[in-house]
Amino acid sequence: MQKRVALARALVTDPAIVLFDEPTTGQDPIRKNIILSMIAHYRKQFGFTAVLISHEIPDVFFISDRILLLWEGEIAFHGTYEELTRLRHPMIDEFLQSLEGLRDELTGLLSKKMFRSRYALTLGRGRVDTTITAVLFSVRFDLLTDMLGPQAAIEVLKALGEYVHEYFDPLGGFSARHRRGEILTILPHMNLEEAGQLVYDFSHGLQQKALPNIQTLTRVEAGVEACFEISVTTGVTEGSSADDIEQIIEKAEAKRKIIARYQCNREEGSK
Repeated sequence: MQKRVALARALVTDPAIVLFDEPTTGQDPIRKNIILSMIAHYRKQFGFTAVLISHEIPDVFFISDRILLLWEGEIAFHGTYEELTRLRHPMIDEFLQSLEGLRDELTGLLSKKMFRSRYALTLGRGRVDTTITAVLFSVRFDLLTDMLGPQAAIEVLKALGEYVHEYFDPLGGFSARHRRGEILTILPHMNLEEAGQLVYDFSHGLQQKALPNIQTLTRVEAGVEACFEISVTTGVTEGSSADDIEQIIEKAEAKRKIIARYQCNREEGSK
């Protein structure tokens, strides 16, 4: 509340620039996110330029358009976050280590922040011959929520995320949840044919084992007894250093098709 009042007081004069000196120091992770979200929201609403001074790496990076990093008393870097991830400098190792612990709380997959760093590093560092394949997994989260309620829908997505992680992570892939019902997996140095075979094998296991297990899980965790249908779609596409993540998602969405569908037995569901 004090932070919000202080910001409101500063904005009364309609300033062009607002300086934030260590705004999240001493705050717990939840309050840090609230403060940074508040700064980003009001900056967009009122159009001022926000200058943040902070040691909270990497939190402040992801609301910033431009970043200046001090290293041994000098400005070692000035640019965007994406440019930072491609920087050859000792401090980049420390930065990436600070990201390693960030995970999506729902699925256990990489956080979107860490995913973007991995993606930029995979396609960056001046390598023009990098080949990746991206797989976009989707479930109708809104439909599941309407049929089962939010708790059961979350259990479905959580179980899907765990299965994606268990299958593709040992193969060198990395995944993150980018929208409520979508999980994007990047398979570095893999062509479409190889990725297509992996997705085919994955879909077989998903159909035969994972989706029935998800049905059982929703009954145990969320108390859902009614039968319902779970459909999982995928879109598989190639990526290059010219593509950002949103472009990859858009290309994968255009190629989506159902790879697995499960519907419980009506008699079983009525017990």
